Amino acid sequence: MHCMTHRVLKDETTMQRSKDVLTTGQVAKICKVAPRTVSKWFDSGQLRGYRIPGSKDRRIPLNHLIKFMREHGIPLNGLEVGAVKIVVVDSDDASCQLLREALNPSAGFDVTTVGTAFEAGIAIESHHPAIVIVDVSLPDIKPGDLIKHIRATDGLEETRLIAVSGALTDGQGQEIMQTGFDAFFKKPFDMPSLIRRINEMTGP
Repeated sequence: MHCMTHRVLKDETTMQRSKDVLTTGQVAKICKVAPRTVSKWFDSGQLRGYRIPGSKDRRIPLNHLIKFMREHGIPLNGLEVGAVKIVVVDSDDASCQLLREALNPSAGFDVTTVGTAFEAGIAIESHHPAIVIVDVSLPDIKPGDLIKHIRATDGLEETRLIAVSGALTDGQGQEIMQTGFDAFFKKPFDMPSLIRRINEMTGP
């Protein structure tokens, strides 16, 4: 049963990644240029992505492509631009509900909430979020390990991390940011400020 569950999760992850990571051919169709043009963009460093280990195949994460298209004035109508994906790691149901209500689809967000480090790993690899909001006070969360995991995963190089906590002082929050987090908010946080920071992180 465990093996079957693991296989299903792996298949779902692969399906999700196929939507969020594009080949040079797919990018060429979206941008209405020749594939070799996309390769030149990639090789010159203008369009960020990565190569498949053991091959020369290039892959471009969707968020990098959207940023590139905006910067170079390429119309986005060839691309289905989805909502900003956010994974919230917090065992406090009330806090999760608050974030789901504020970061709702009509505001341009797609929020997934999980309560443990194990669930966080699955959700982050499955959804390839632009933002991960983590309650760093959770007993099974090791901030340093979480950051290493995210940075070592293809396609998550640009994922931004926000630490939240109701137990840490401002000084401890600054220490958490030194481990690699991009922002820290104390609970109960000022929601407008949090949304503004998220928009700054995900804007063009």
